[in-house]
Amino acid sequence: MRFVFDERRAAQAAARLLDRHGGTMPYLKLIKLLYLADRASLVEGGVPITGDRLVSMRYGPVLSRVLDLIKDDCPAEDSIWHGYVARKRFDARLVGSADNEWLSEHTMGILDGVFDAYGCLGEWDVVARTHALPEWKDPGASAIPIEPEDILRYSGFSDENIEYVAEQAAAVYSLHTTLERMK
Repeated sequence: MRFVFDERRAAQAAARLLDRHGGTMPYLKLIKLLYLADRASLVEGGVPITGDRLVSMRYGPVLSRVLDLIKDDCPAEDSIWHGYVARKRFDARLVGSADNEWLSEHTMGILDGVFDAYGCLGEWDVVARTHALPEWKDPGASAIPIEPEDILRYSGFSDENIEYVAEQAAAVYSLHTTLERMK
């Protein structure tokens, strides 16, 4: 199951979480909160917030492209992510305002719910919580893909419901791919 990664939504989701945390937090914690929000959105509505690829890594599950964006020390001039989020050493900080024009009220509710549940925890406490998720497998020094179908299955979805979500995701991905080729 593949979703379309939306850098703007990812950046605005990160900005909302950073804003709720006073504008800065350890980037490891931000990555985990974004993963938890994507996971919650997938389970609640069949669609993640960012559409990012999910992977198990040593410190728990992460959003692959978001991790790459956070670790990018030389961002492109037109980087959407870096217009919202900057990294200094081990912290992520909000750059400018926390716009939310690409986030629905429902999505902001999911982000706020994740922040309310985990925002007061230290980064290593959040890591420990994500290690307890059933989809996380210890990859050692590498990374292992996490299949959205597994998250849905662990969350009680029937095979028929998982197939429906997969069909919807495939249709959106196909449409997006077609439109990108037409540009």
